[in-house]
Amino acid sequence: MQSGFGAPADVLALAEVARPTIGPSEVLVRVRAVGIAKGTWLTTLGLPYIARPSYGIRRPKHPVAGHQFAGTVVDPGAGVGGLSVGDAVLGAGHGALAELVAAPVDTIVRMPANLTYAQASAAPVSGLAALQAVRDGAKVESGHRVLVVGASGGVGSFVVQIAKAFGAEVTGVASTRNLALVRDLGASQVLDYTRDDPTAGRPGYDAIIDMAGNRPVARLRKALAPDGALVLVGGSGGRWTMGFQRTIGAMLLAPFVRHRLVGLISTPNQPDLAALADLMASGKVTPLLDASYPLVRAGKAVEAAGKGGARGTPVVLL
Repeated sequence: MQSGFGAPADVLALAEVARPTIGPSEVLVRVRAVGIAKGTWLTTLGLPYIARPSYGIRRPKHPVAGHQFAGTVVDPGAGVGGLSVGDAVLGAGHGALAELVAAPVDTIVRMPANLTYAQASAAPVSGLAALQAVRDGAKVESGHRVLVVGASGGVGSFVVQIAKAFGAEVTGVASTRNLALVRDLGASQVLDYTRDDPTAGRPGYDAIIDMAGNRPVARLRKALAPDGALVLVGGSGGRWTMGFQRTIGAMLLAPFVRHRLVGLISTPNQPDLAALADLMASGKVTPLLDASYPLVRAGKAVEAAGKGGARGTPVVLL
């Protein structure tokens, strides 16, 4: 239960809550694992302030934290077809850090049989954002050269693999300790951001997908091919707007430049979740996990999701 906004250890605690009720187009799921996305860390802190109207001005609109999960169907709504009690699923919805979660059926798909619940729980938000960034934002095609900034994190690790699956030549940017990991994900080249400037002296990339959120748009554009795409996913910075001011600036600039500048706002939907599930079922994409935690230590998992130099997705196991 989230009592307010603040440090995860201070505002998240175990509590008994009412059993979720579902409507005809919702599914009740017994949660087995919850992937902790960076967005959960931000909403726990109540950051950035500019986003407070969407998740609560003074207190959280959704008192149970967590946004992506994997588990088994307990009750498909009266209007839900194609799912039965006991089916293994992955999905997105508010209140995932609980034994039971109710979510719209259009944000739930069957879980690939080759995944564990922990792996599947990392995909519905982070993996979906990556798919939409690669396919829709950057429009990556076979032979494209793609620079991935923040390549070892929850979203970035999916971006590297999905871009590779689409036939791109991927250069991944990460910290020193994560370079080998990023290469194992499929990057043909890796750059250490503690020593290398990924935008300096490089030939033009067809696409840059940036999860780190702290490099100026002008500098990133210098590393693009003349008709390349820059996709901004998330951000970092001050407590009021964090990376949003960079994204807003890029959107204002976009009509006046040849480069495609895209600020990604990812929205879970069943067709895209199904496409992501197919990629994972084929073995082309495997969710990268950080440490796992019991529900009683969910606050620690949320803190881990907000740390720099991330290695995949922290997971809470139930």
